[in-house]
Amino acid sequence: MTVTLDPEHNETHALFNLPITWIGLSTLEIGSGDGRLTWRYAKKAARVIAIEPDAKAHQAALADRPRGFEHVKFLNVGFDDFAKRHKEKFDLAILSWSLC
Repeated sequence: MTVTLDPEHNETHALFNLPITWIGLSTLEIGSGDGRLTWRYAKKAARVIAIEPDAKAHQAALADRPRGFEHVKFLNVGFDDFAKRHKEKFDLAILSWSLC
């Protein structure tokens, strides 16, 4: 499978065309990969927890963190393990690869 990096920003347009306001939202991103999509919407959200089971992709996301995004927390964990250990609620969940 070829991974398309979305040069037209269709993923971002899909997210920002949702009938919601991003301001103040607590967001869970499932399958955040290297954070490519995360950085596009995170400046609008109040808090982001981004989970990614692949260690290499997780490390890439941490290495590419822009300044001013301390409210974004990346966890190197799969969804099942995350759900077992974390009981907090989120305003929005993003299944990153579903936007492709």
